[in-house]
Amino acid sequence: MKMYRVGGVIRDKLLGEPTGDTDWVVVGATEQELLQRGYRRVGKDFPVFLHPETQDEYALARTERKTAPGYHGFEIDASPTVTLKQDLERRDLTINAIAEDTDGNLVDPFNGRSDIDKRLLRHVSSAFVEDPVRVLRVARFAARFAHLGFRVADGTMELMREMVASGEMDALVPERVWQETRKALLTSRPDVYIDVLRGCGALRSVFPELDALFGVPQPEQWHPEIDTGVHMLLVMRMVARLSEDPMVRFAALTHDLGKGSTPQAEWPSHRGHELRSAQLLEQLCDRLRVPNDYRDLARIVALHHGRCHRALEMRPSKILRLLEETDALRRPQRFHSFLLACEADARGRTGLEDRTYEQADRLRQALDAASGVSVADLDITGLDGAAIGARLHQARVGAIREALR
Repeated sequence: MKMYRVGGVIRDKLLGEPTGDTDWVVVGATEQELLQRGYRRVGKDFPVFLHPETQDEYALARTERKTAPGYHGFEIDASPTVTLKQDLERRDLTINAIAEDTDGNLVDPFNGRSDIDKRLLRHVSSAFVEDPVRVLRVARFAARFAHLGFRVADGTMELMREMVASGEMDALVPERVWQETRKALLTSRPDVYIDVLRGCGALRSVFPELDALFGVPQPEQWHPEIDTGVHMLLVMRMVARLSEDPMVRFAALTHDLGKGSTPQAEWPSHRGHELRSAQLLEQLCDRLRVPNDYRDLARIVALHHGRCHRALEMRPSKILRLLEETDALRRPQRFHSFLLACEADARGRTGLEDRTYEQADRLRQALDAASGVSVADLDITGLDGAAIGARLHQARVGAIREALR
């Protein structure tokens, strides 16, 4: 029995990046031997075990043979005769197919260290095409390591195009799509994730609502970049500067979906796109089973980002209506997230990246003022429920007016 550190911890150490949990591969052992040593099996589909003390993951070396479409369509061999090289060969990218023995010696049969030096994301073998999740993973790694200059190798990009053309992406399960997408949203360059998926044709399969934005013009007066898809990528670059919250980033990603369904005869205008954006967002979230907190924030951004942009011209009564319709008085933290996504939209435009977004400050002031007024502060003698509500509304409008002078 031999044990080797594998995967991300080796890759990140070679890159000088912070390392996460340590994963191990065990060669020459059986499940029974690990159980006898106190390891606890946790893998339902694969032979993965937790160390009794460190809780690190230990997986038996295995090979996989494709038997049916999709993530679960594999026949697994985890017998003691499987070699380390065979186990590494089934992995997606060469930079993830490096192992280290317990003495610190690297085992690198597929030249992953060379690809790290070259800043290349390259597939290990032709078996790459057997798992559609790998297309998403390559796009995610491209986003994660974009700041280091990594790019997808030409041959790997071609394989990804072939997988898309073959219909293999149709076998993806919603949970895996969302899992990879959420991880990509947490990277420093989430726009690269979208760009790589579009480059291999997978965006049309996985996110048709986003793919439809490319080639759709917007008024140059407001959008010097013109193309709605390009604007979306710029917004993603900007939101990564403004917030590390994946919910804010998802809301920024999906705020303009409705522009992809605007009739061409109406271009470059997109009247009513906010409601269409919210409808398409619901469709996307239902399909990928996006968590409700992501959906809720994205929905108010889709519906109300245009009103946020007009905050400097809005009367106090209109501002209060916006606060009420976004439920800002009860959920102020979500409203602050809303403002960040709107700012990313406003500044995610060619040549306008460094402008200030005074609208957010104005709306924060208004929210503070309105939140400072409660029924307890009012004289409601003799008033019923509706009249009390009207009196409270009037007082809050006055408080906003006074605060914004």
